[in-house]
Amino acid sequence: MKLISTINALQNTKHLILFLAVLFSTIVHGNGIPKNNWPVKCPDHTHYEDLFYDFCDTCGCGSSGGSMGYGTGLNNNFFGLRYIGQEYRSRDGIFADSPWIQENFNTLQAWGNFALTKKTLLNIIVPYQFHNRSFPDNTSQEINGLGDISILGFYNVLPVTPDSIISITPEHYIQIGGGIKMPTGKYDKANNTGSVNPSFQVGNGSWDYIFAMNYGFTYRNWGISTLLNYNLKTKNPKGYQFGNQLNYGVNAFKTYYVSNSLALTPQLGLAGESYGTNKEFDMKVANSKGSVFLGKISLEATYNQYSLGLIGMLPMDQNLNNNKVELKNRVSVYLNMNL
Repeated sequence: MKLISTINALQNTKHLILFLAVLFSTIVHGNGIPKNNWPVKCPDHTHYEDLFYDFCDTCGCGSSGGSMGYGTGLNNNFFGLRYIGQEYRSRDGIFADSPWIQENFNTLQAWGNFALTKKTLLNIIVPYQFHNRSFPDNTSQEINGLGDISILGFYNVLPVTPDSIISITPEHYIQIGGGIKMPTGKYDKANNTGSVNPSFQVGNGSWDYIFAMNYGFTYRNWGISTLLNYNLKTKNPKGYQFGNQLNYGVNAFKTYYVSNSLALTPQLGLAGESYGTNKEFDMKVANSKGSVFLGKISLEATYNQYSLGLIGMLPMDQNLNNNKVELKNRVSVYLNMNL
């Protein structure tokens, strides 16, 4: 019962988080700090959600960290905790008037970026999943457990100037990398019975391979970041294979240096995700591919070596599982400490 109460509490805070993200972004935009008042240095300021989008297997069983963020291209050393919540609904049946199943995917991640050299870094994400869904007959189901751990390496082709310095000239940065998502989360085939959404799992049970590329442009306290990454998925031991996944996105942000120890960064962005057809025993699974296009708003506050961020994402266009699965929203909250 305690777990149920925790899940319900998290779900009830999602709309509040979305509201706060919009409110704080509006306040910050309306109270910009004049250029002549900018501090020269804000030593611990960094961004944690400019780059890298979640690979979530349409909903969340393979939450390795990419559409809500692997980390940042501007800081190579941090660790922290991040919560990701997603609300979906899927049709309980094959007919157009079939009732809907309400689904909530919740992920708590321990994550970090660790610089190996001046140009290389290691990213590690360890997720814990706790999902629930409600059926039309007033019954419900809950699953929880360790998710799929991901380990990625990145190479800074064009490293960015650290965020502790406000550059007076335009700068570009490029990162390329890749890694693996390990089958540490349990895949239970029984969870697919009677549901059109095969992603109600804590893991997908397969070894997956991730390829990523990121480009960014910064000028003074403004910036734009773009990303493109691809997840190559393999067949799990139970004969199920999720479709490969392509993610892309762009974010625009501006940092407001309130003081030498406090910085606020509102962001606006767009993101897209495209999913290939799933297979079971090498046979294509009907109504299993799709795509979604999302709008994003976020706010990050950095105080000394700590960063607190709020992210809200809403679908602008989607066609998941032949419109038998619908995304309602995604939210994220994270707290990180710079090393």
